[in-house]
Amino acid sequence: MSTIVIVGSQWGDEGKGKITDFLGKDANIISRYQGGDNAGHTLDVDGKVYKLRLIPSGILYKDKVTVVGNGVVINPKTMIEELNSLKESGVDISNLKISDRAHVIFPYHIKEDQLQEEAKGDSKIGTTNRGIGPAYMDKASRIGIRIADMLNPEVFKNRLKETLDIKNKEFTDLYNSKPMNFDDIYHEYSQYADQIRNMVTDTSLLLNNAIDKNENILFEGAQGIMLDIDQGTYPYVTSSNPAAGVSIGAGVGPNKIDKVVGVVKAYTSRVGDGPFPTQLDDEIGDFIRENGHEYGTVTKRPRRVGWLDTVVLRHAFRVSGVTDIALNVLDVLTNLESLKICTSYELDGKEIDYYPATIDEIKRCKPIYKELPGWTEDITNIKDYNDLPENTKKYIETIEDLTGAKIATISVGPNRNQTILKNNVWKN
Repeated sequence: MSTIVIVGSQWGDEGKGKITDFLGKDANIISRYQGGDNAGHTLDVDGKVYKLRLIPSGILYKDKVTVVGNGVVINPKTMIEELNSLKESGVDISNLKISDRAHVIFPYHIKEDQLQEEAKGDSKIGTTNRGIGPAYMDKASRIGIRIADMLNPEVFKNRLKETLDIKNKEFTDLYNSKPMNFDDIYHEYSQYADQIRNMVTDTSLLLNNAIDKNENILFEGAQGIMLDIDQGTYPYVTSSNPAAGVSIGAGVGPNKIDKVVGVVKAYTSRVGDGPFPTQLDDEIGDFIRENGHEYGTVTKRPRRVGWLDTVVLRHAFRVSGVTDIALNVLDVLTNLESLKICTSYELDGKEIDYYPATIDEIKRCKPIYKELPGWTEDITNIKDYNDLPENTKKYIETIEDLTGAKIATISVGPNRNQTILKNNVWKN
């Protein structure tokens, strides 16, 4: 039996979906534990592309149980649209399980998100305006509505009325905006409740029973560790804990986690605002962006790109307990004459090897690089690590040396089959 957590080790968009899909073939259960429908996973399986937001990537395996844990905030409309799309593509969704303790995103959360961003002006965070932050705010404020509440018509009616009264007062008094209609929301979301009712269960109990039966479980995080609300580049972060939120978000004890796989791009990318020490605003940056198709799965926004930053990785690995690396999009760097890896920063004339806590300090950091030779050979069809070009292997080994973690998988293309297995994480 093994329990493995998959986390993004940068600012998200590292290709966690592909790695969850790849490692999922040896799992009995694939469970997501945080985030909302602001997370996009693109999977390329047998030439067919699937774009997922809420549903765990393991849904493509019909013999696996897939779980949406209590730490996820669920927009039922998005979930049902996604499920219908999967069914139309011939995917069996009968093994999906949804936590009864997960919180629900409502239209007022989305409106609140938009109004808050507009009010911040130049200081906006750059959210996806999908209501994720406000839903987590309501959860912490204890006025949130959970899936279990939504399934009970009377409880739902009372909870929705109480919360919507608060929200409408906020909209009218604080933002001078129109109130939202109770009946519209109640009837629409009651229908959603009926459509997912048979999928809802106590997923913590399900997962712990599976662990007791020595089954293999894969836990899937959303976003990236550098967007973690505690450990990321605050305030330019998400509203949950990608870093070490699995125990709370899935309802399993930390003593039941065996390994943590940190998903890493062979370079660095970032969507939205916030500091980015190794950002490239030149022809090389444009080459990486276009070659890597660096545009948001959900937002379609162009991502900022830069050289690989191992200061970021060491921070991410430390706060998340990363044991193994899944290195992705290595093929994107092919045909660059030379490559750079950030090894440390210069901050006010001093060299540092840690990631500062404040935005002001990070903005003053200048990356210190190690330069390596590139390669021109096509690596997209290579299946064995030993067949990679020598310069490619040198780049990989340098990452291992600088982070102290061993590389488990190497992605050389978007397809499930374009993955080199260097070390099998399912074997203890």
